[in-house]
Amino acid sequence: MALHLIKLSVGTESVDDLQAWQKRRLAADGRVWHGTRMQPRRRDELLEGGSIYWVIRGVVQARQRLADIESAVDAEGRGFTRLVLDPGLVRVLPRSHRPFQGWRYLRDEDAPADLSETASDGTGDLPPALAAELRELGIL
Repeated sequence: MALHLIKLSVGTESVDDLQAWQKRRLAADGRVWHGTRMQPRRRDELLEGGSIYWVIRGVVQARQRLADIESAVDAEGRGFTRLVLDPGLVRVLPRSHRPFQGWRYLRDEDAPADLSETASDGTGDLPPALAAELRELGIL
């Protein structure tokens, strides 16, 4: 069973916005990564098929597979952790999530399911936050 991370995507308005930001990083650096201060202690478990789940505007909306976790040093000489990600974003069933700092571990059984490209989740063009709220109320 995989272990995942959940992280706020601060400043991102949508999955498309996150994808555009990551395309710029890929063009500049040749890979997609996200920097964070703390090093996950459960690194090996995360790299056995784990993903990072992105919370965008209070809703878990997408995930990306973790490809590697590296230690790095910034321009000022401070250490940080680089979460190296597969470039493909996978949309997940929207789920509301309260704000938090940093990242948290997310067990596989607690992670939202992927939205398949062929199956509709019944939300149509609803905003993700509304779809998440309707799902929590049992309407969807």
